[in-house]
Amino acid sequence: MTGAAQMLTVRVPLAVRKQRGGRKLMIAPSSTTSRGSSAADTTLVKALARAFRWRRMMETGRYSTIDELAAVETINSSYISRLLRLTLLAPDIVEAILDGRQPEGMTLPRLMEPFPVEWGQQSKASSGPSGSRNST
Repeated sequence: MTGAAQMLTVRVPLAVRKQRGGRKLMIAPSSTTSRGSSAADTTLVKALARAFRWRRMMETGRYSTIDELAAVETINSSYISRLLRLTLLAPDIVEAILDGRQPEGMTLPRLMEPFPVEWGQQSKASSGPSGSRNST
């Protein structure tokens, strides 16, 4: 890797609809999904959306620390830290999750575990046989 930092901006156009019981459903626009919005894992999509929103809040200076953000969001700071790591996922993996094309074993609990920071290694690890984790 070079010493120069590069910035990647990911914008996720989502619609939020309230369902019965107060639950919220996040829906991606139909033009961005090939299999329809029902194919996307809403848990993963929601987690990605929160992670990128929290990162943007911290980058813009709205909150200066994870602890400050956690206090406002009333969420444990370690959970926010683990979720913020999702912003380090390779763009092709983020796109696959949003399109509902992620590998079968790719779940939020699995993504909360440590994963390689290098995008090439992430792709190799996520496409391994039945989600094997031997290349971390």
